[in-house]
Amino acid sequence: MEIDDLTPAELRVWRAFATGETVDFRGAEDEDAARGGDWRPERTIRAAVLQSLLLNGPEEQGKIAALKVAGARITGELDVRYGTVDRYVRLAQCYFDEVPQLYGCQFRQLNLSGSALPGLAAATVRVDGVLRMTGCRFRGPVGLGGAQISRAIFVDRAEFSAPDASEAVLRLHYAEIGDELMAAGVRAHGEVRLNGAHVSGSVILNDAQLSHPGRAALDAQTLVVEGNVHMRRVDAVGWIGLSGARIAGRLDLSEARLSNPGDAALRASGCTIGELWLRKSPPMEDRLNLRRSQIDVLFLEPDVVPREVHLSSLTYTTLTPHEPAERRLPMLERDREGYVPYAYEQLTAAYHRGGDDHAARLVQLAKQRRHRSTLAWYGRLWGHVQDATVGYGFRPLRAFGWLLSLLAVGSIAYALHHPPPLKASEAPPFNPVFYTLDLLLPVISFGQESAFAPKGGYQWLSYVLIITGWILATTVVTGVTRTVSRQ
Repeated sequence: MEIDDLTPAELRVWRAFATGETVDFRGAEDEDAARGGDWRPERTIRAAVLQSLLLNGPEEQGKIAALKVAGARITGELDVRYGTVDRYVRLAQCYFDEVPQLYGCQFRQLNLSGSALPGLAAATVRVDGVLRMTGCRFRGPVGLGGAQISRAIFVDRAEFSAPDASEAVLRLHYAEIGDELMAAGVRAHGEVRLNGAHVSGSVILNDAQLSHPGRAALDAQTLVVEGNVHMRRVDAVGWIGLSGARIAGRLDLSEARLSNPGDAALRASGCTIGELWLRKSPPMEDRLNLRRSQIDVLFLEPDVVPREVHLSSLTYTTLTPHEPAERRLPMLERDREGYVPYAYEQLTAAYHRGGDDHAARLVQLAKQRRHRSTLAWYGRLWGHVQDATVGYGFRPLRAFGWLLSLLAVGSIAYALHHPPPLKASEAPPFNPVFYTLDLLLPVISFGQESAFAPKGGYQWLSYVLIITGWILATTVVTGVTRTVSRQ
């Protein structure tokens, strides 16, 4: 491009490029770039001029060339696809008429902070330093799929939207980010796509507002993060997908509001997570899916748990904060798959590791009661007997109470009416207490039962004592066996 073809505004930018000076067209630092469509020609630059500078701009000996422009309106299509730009590029608080075409381009550093753009086509772009899009406003999709960013990406306080609600407004799928993804306070009116991306640092999404009702608000399936994922105070309408993700540090959803009525709000099946924090938040709408996930520390407050969950094969080492079993058990009862034995075993193990054996026993008791509902009628009947007598072996003292009560009833009844001896000459002296014990205890014999034969109603009472004695003895043995096996 010839210098004679440049407008005064373009000439300022052209001359400043060689020395790396900044050209600032702004009337005020807080000027709104979204109104750039009304800016006058004295602050308008053709995209073709910037393209010439980026690919073959002038240089001045002893100076470091760079493109630094603020507050300009850029007309036409900025097309540097497959190009190599070895200069620092800063187009801050600028207004772009058309979508910049940066597919396959290589930059040293790129800064678009505060600018307003109709979108960005930059799939497979490579940035050897930092990519900054802080405070940008995009009116169309931003494509950064497969991008390679050596250091960090800054999209904090940026706003993303697109005319087509079915489109992903921010695509970072399969991107490689060498440091952090800073997206605090971001606002996305559509899908944010991070599936298959790899982040060597942390992902910061605190205070983000993600809206894509009934669809994916954040699709981060198979995402790999070597640091933490901070999503504190996130407000998401639509589902957050983390299936198959691997997060080495903490996934922090403290104070988050997750809503996706009629479907899962958080899909985190098959994940590997160091710590998952779900705390200080209202209950999710509508479901929580943690199937087949492996979590080292699960910080889960009962009040956050939604009305439906998927917990099949969920494995966790530590469950915090410590809550009574009565507060944790409703979560297991809300599983859409019904009775999931493994979920009860995980909760029991967590209480054992925390030293709360009483809570662990309550969980096991609840497991047996839930299992009872899946049995045939005769299994349910036997289960009710075991529950009423010894609490499935987890409340063995109940059996002794029943035995003492029956012993008292039998002793009083037979003390008032002695049963006649079978052989009066051979019968020992009658003792109502030991006679009742002979009836109740199927193994021990005091010689009383075989020597006396009650009649009428007292004979039926002896049958009742024998049957209940067998039942109590069986349930006591079952309880002792469970206790020994747990130890």
